[in-house]
Amino acid sequence: MSNTKLVAQPRTTSGSPAARRLRAEGHIPGVLYGQGMEPVSVSVERRALRLALSGAAGSNTVLALEVSGKSYPAVIKEMQRHPIKRTVSHIDFLQVNMNEEITVNVPLHITGEAKAVIAEGGLVDPSVDTIEVSCTPGNMPNEFVVDISNMHPHEVIRLADLPMPKGVTALGDPDMPIVTVLITAAATAAADSGEAEAEAEAGDAAAAEAAPEAE
Repeated sequence: MSNTKLVAQPRTTSGSPAARRLRAEGHIPGVLYGQGMEPVSVSVERRALRLALSGAAGSNTVLALEVSGKSYPAVIKEMQRHPIKRTVSHIDFLQVNMNEEITVNVPLHITGEAKAVIAEGGLVDPSVDTIEVSCTPGNMPNEFVVDISNMHPHEVIRLADLPMPKGVTALGDPDMPIVTVLITAAATAAADSGEAEAEAEAGDAAAAEAAPEAE
């Protein structure tokens, strides 16, 4: 079981007014649910949640969620945020079996500098922010990192190209692009202009060779 402990308080009141009071007091309303258990309304201290998720796994941290003295292995299934402030307004905890697979979204990050792409006026763009995988909670990756140093213009990295750790299965179409190369309009225009100039110069040279010599 995870040793990342988070204490939650059982919530006896419901409704929007009660939820607003909790948020004003620095707490976040939520619910804990899972297979074989009745959902439990809870609240967690905002600061305590932030500390619990401050490790490398972030929101994919496997928690030891303590409610009324009982500890539940749990992960965060969903965090609802305020549409403007972007603060967490409600949180869903899912009780998990450490030996059973769950579906999670793992962040995707790129590293390195694609010099060949930059030389052509392009840039490397992640097509997705997360990778959906199936794994047991204990095998859950913190993140996927893709090194783009050797990428070239018009190259695509697909889901099937991403190595999966042992016990982790990627979900989705293996041909799905996860990192692509974008060539800017300015770079394309410059390339087209260069080709046009080269063609014009070649045409002028051919014309000059074909012209009769002046007497």
